[in-house]
Amino acid sequence: MTEPVLYPFLFEPVYKDYLWGGGSIPRLFHRKPQAGARAASWDIADRVEGMSVVRNGPLAGRTLRELAATMQSRLIGSAAATAGMPLLIKIIDAGRRLSLQVHPDTAAAAGWGGEPKTEMWYVLDAAPGARVWAGLIGGVDETALRRAIRDKRVEEVLRPIPVRTGDAVYVPGGRVHAIDAGCLLLEVQQNSNTTFRLYDWERVEADGRPRPLHLEEGLRVIRWRDDEPAKVVAREMPAPGRNRQWEILQCPYFRVVRMDLRETQTVASDGRAFQALFVAAGNVRVEAGGIIEALGPGTSCLVPAAVEACRLDPGAGPAQVLRVTPG
Repeated sequence: MTEPVLYPFLFEPVYKDYLWGGGSIPRLFHRKPQAGARAASWDIADRVEGMSVVRNGPLAGRTLRELAATMQSRLIGSAAATAGMPLLIKIIDAGRRLSLQVHPDTAAAAGWGGEPKTEMWYVLDAAPGARVWAGLIGGVDETALRRAIRDKRVEEVLRPIPVRTGDAVYVPGGRVHAIDAGCLLLEVQQNSNTTFRLYDWERVEADGRPRPLHLEEGLRVIRWRDDEPAKVVAREMPAPGRNRQWEILQCPYFRVVRMDLRETQTVASDGRAFQALFVAAGNVRVEAGGIIEALGPGTSCLVPAAVEACRLDPGAGPAQVLRVTPG
């Protein structure tokens, strides 16, 4: 049997409409306008409720799940602990603030159910004064959080983090968090859709009913001792020629590297892990498996693990690319 061809995979975005969504995704990334507010774009996703479908090359029309099942380690990588896609990559456009929520970590998911979810936000664009909340202030326990929710004084117990373009925020499972209005983020996360909504700022759905909350479930999975800083400090790495690159974050589940390209750079692979590329700014031509794809700003691309090298060319440049690999 002939093995499926390997090349840079582009996928049809899976848009999600939530009541907090804005209109920045089509405006900033030159995507075709969609009806309604587009709160999120799932760019690389292997989920029944949001499945990526290949839109380029000879395998156009195949789902990401089909690719993973057919190619297995050639796509995901020999070091993967699972045969399926371990990560989900999405764009979040917060026209209004998101709910206060928490996701279980691995231990909490094993004990209480659901899927573990650790995530990171990279700020693509931010309105003046934009912020997120990540973590509780010192000394807040279950009683204090319940009281703050009851009295509608939640902001008083949360850690506010001002953000601007280029910042990154780490949200491990168990960390209470919310995204305020005016933030356009790239979210890199474990392949999970388990969210416990603790509070939703007294909002209601279009039919007038309050949005469902999951307070008791959420309280069970919160990390009450959570003192680590949420905003991450990037570490500069060696880069060829006039290019520069930084390791934004490395955690047990994924690694994110920012590449500022002014000239062509080749990224090698040892077959252990796939590469997910996101063009945050500029334009890039990616060549892998003998196929070249032109990626504009806001475009995601999946390079299979078995592709020995991919060549990134910013043309007249400059360009900024985020490179994501599984942990």
